[in-house]
Amino acid sequence: MRGRALHIRRATLALLWAAAVPAAAAAQPAHQPVAVEFVEVRQQPLVLDLRLVGTIAASDSIDLSFPAGGRITEITVRAGDRVQAGDPLARTDGVQQQQALNQALAAVAAAEATLQQAEQAAIRAAEMLRRGVGTRAESDMANQALSAAQGQLAAARTGADQAQRAVEDTVIHAPQAAVVTARMAEPGQVVGAAQPILTLAALTGFEAVFNVPDSPHLDQAHGALVSLVPLDRPETRLSATVTEIAPLVDPATAAVTVRAEINPRLINSVLEAGLLGAAVEGVVHLKAGTGIEIPWTALTATGDGPAVWRIEEGVVAITPVEIERFANGRVVLRSGVAPGDTVVGEGSQLMFPGRQVRPGKGR
Repeated sequence: MRGRALHIRRATLALLWAAAVPAAAAAQPAHQPVAVEFVEVRQQPLVLDLRLVGTIAASDSIDLSFPAGGRITEITVRAGDRVQAGDPLARTDGVQQQQALNQALAAVAAAEATLQQAEQAAIRAAEMLRRGVGTRAESDMANQALSAAQGQLAAARTGADQAQRAVEDTVIHAPQAAVVTARMAEPGQVVGAAQPILTLAALTGFEAVFNVPDSPHLDQAHGALVSLVPLDRPETRLSATVTEIAPLVDPATAAVTVRAEINPRLINSVLEAGLLGAAVEGVVHLKAGTGIEIPWTALTATGDGPAVWRIEEGVVAITPVEIERFANGRVVLRSGVAPGDTVVGEGSQLMFPGRQVRPGKGR
């Protein structure tokens, strides 16, 4: 039993010795400078990126309606259809308008016949007066009848033009190339004058519309660049410029509407009408003045808060800092370091006060 206990004690000592040797070997290089990333602190322009989700819409929207009420007999398009300028889109029952046009044309024909008779009568009266067999009164009466006939013909032609426009108004035509975005009526429905029937999105321009939470930085967003990526087409890259920021918060959404005009050069090459209404992710790049940015790998912490390892003559020292905000892969500092200082980037997790360092790989 004693021999076995002695054997166990020797094995235990051997294991302790084997564990102590690597620890001693690892602690010994701590006195040698460690290669880390040296980051020079600089004052530089800052950009604040706001990531938003919105929709693509047409810059110009057109509501179409009939100038006069009536019963709809036909609607030839549905939402999503693409139309060209002059295409007939909808029509109402134009029987009454056509009858009024026929009556107006008949009135024009009668007025023309009356004018022809008045012209002949005026010519005869003038010739008789010249020969001395007619009177001045007869000639004047013939001229008055001629003037009245001319006025009747002008009035009849005006009425015919109005009747013709009334017939034309029974058909809605596309004013320009566009995409139908809404259809608010159906055949057989009786509609009133100026009641919206169709809504078109003109293909003259596109914009991205975002509902953004109110933020102090929104005032700086006017004219800012926006990078856009349609969610269902991640391979498509678009760019836009903020053109409008709503002055008030929408009470329904508790957000501010921001509109960004998409680069028109991309309309024919990349952007298609099928993208209207598509969800899009946008990143607004806002200028946020100047400040100090450091990589997130340089940030560490103490019991009192965030800090960095500042390098002075090849030796590191812990330095508390105050953070302004976090960016993508970067940290914006409000105070703690100054331009011209050098801090540890990658490798900060290996530091302790007084450790010697040397420049390693750069960023």
